[in-house]
Amino acid sequence: MPRETGEKVVASNRKARHDYSIGDTYEAGMVLSGTEVKSLRAGRASLIDGYAFIEGGEMWLDAVHIPEYTAGTWTNHPPRRKRKLLLHKQEIVKISHKTKEGGYTLIPLRIYFLNGRAKVEIAVAKGKKEFDKRQTLRERQDKRESDRAMSARRNLGD
Repeated sequence: MPRETGEKVVASNRKARHDYSIGDTYEAGMVLSGTEVKSLRAGRASLIDGYAFIEGGEMWLDAVHIPEYTAGTWTNHPPRRKRKLLLHKQEIVKISHKTKEGGYTLIPLRIYFLNGRAKVEIAVAKGKKEFDKRQTLRERQDKRESDRAMSARRNLGD
């Protein structure tokens, strides 16, 4: 059987970009059991309430929902367990210093397969206030309207 190549996105946390100001992002491997991998390959996962934390010099991913594998038996995994993330020690120290500054948290942005290996993209993020969210929405809407006006003007010139 040929090796899997490329990138296949399983789940993404689109609401994270609305609720948080995204800082640095990191790619981390995940320690998974067999039924978790099969469930992810079927495209089933949810990052809605997920977060990451550092404990004892190791990084962990918690509250990410990977549902039980439908064809699994007694070997199935618990859907919302803590999962260890694989990062270099220097990266963990750097992230730890950033989160201790205050106001910063670690959130998963997406889970994907890269060349057959499960990866998670973690972001160091700071929560947005309500007015920041409204301002972001207003900017996005203004940009969309200006793009429409420009394309309409281009079409009239043809």
